[in-house]
Amino acid sequence: MRSKLLMTSAAALLILTVGASAQIKQVGTMEVPGDTLDNDDIGFVDHVTNRYYFANRNMKSIDIFDTKTEKFMGRIAGFVGVKPKGKEAGPAGVLAFGDEIWAGDGDSTVKVLDVKTMKITDTIHTGGKFRADEVAYDQKNQVFIVANDADEPAFITLISTKPGHKILAKIDVPRATDGIEQPYYNAETGKFYVAIPELDKDHKKGGIAVIDPVTTKLERIVDVANCRPQGFDGGPGNNGILGCNAGSKGSNLPPLMAVWDFKTEKVIATTDKVGATDMATYGSKLGVYAVGAREAPGGPAVGIIDAKTNQWVANLPAPPNPHSIAANNNNGHIYVPSGKVNGVGCGCILVFGQ
Repeated sequence: MRSKLLMTSAAALLILTVGASAQIKQVGTMEVPGDTLDNDDIGFVDHVTNRYYFANRNMKSIDIFDTKTEKFMGRIAGFVGVKPKGKEAGPAGVLAFGDEIWAGDGDSTVKVLDVKTMKITDTIHTGGKFRADEVAYDQKNQVFIVANDADEPAFITLISTKPGHKILAKIDVPRATDGIEQPYYNAETGKFYVAIPELDKDHKKGGIAVIDPVTTKLERIVDVANCRPQGFDGGPGNNGILGCNAGSKGSNLPPLMAVWDFKTEKVIATTDKVGATDMATYGSKLGVYAVGAREAPGGPAVGIIDAKTNQWVANLPAPPNPHSIAANNNNGHIYVPSGKVNGVGCGCILVFGQ
């Protein structure tokens, strides 16, 4: 992800009506112990173990929360941390399966962590100069994907999660002229789909890279106009959400959010009500897509789209730079870190739900 999160507890006042009866609002917080939280990255919910994993750069760690009790469980340190900042900071992307955590770090490595021992068990070097950023996982073939978005050319690494953690492929993407963002694995098609904000130095043209985890080949890049894709998550049926960065000051494009069809590989719905998004998530329990929109029309917001109708519902006014967002499909909660900067913000994880 591209920037640190600066959130405030003003999000606690937000209430949204979705459909006829479902009301989303803040229902609690999860406290983050240690140094004051003001720099973080990806959050991930493992729906099997009921754990939330969170990239805490202040503590140079992956923090672990029990989503049944919504309490802090512990942390595994050993990452680069806040300094050096930007494209060399870490941890970045994180995911987990069982008691194993995989996370990208600012030194171009992927670190494997064991929840049972609370230790780093392996460090895999991707060969880049800058951070190993966002990640996804193909559980069927046991293939992990990570993007080095800040290297030139930007590249993608496929790694086996089987013993030995063999690097299966390094895929250079020279057409990606402004980094590589959130990947997603679609179990129905058996492919990885990777958001690419910009192609061929054309700020109006982004794309979705389609990668086969078995052949380890980049099959194609599907053009997506006027979106600058960053966030990406699957939704109901063949659909998914594209978090478009269009609408940010640097994009030179009007706001846009898009719903993607994995079958036709086309955008099937858009809205100009929300934009400038980084991370995106789908909450099946709530039936909505949620995106962090840093520069949405009217100010920073969490954008909500009905996943059944693909229609925009509302922008929830949010503190500056809403960034990391993850949905828990067991309890219907959505987790949004809130950094504390200059006395503003809670330095905790805000919990939203019905």
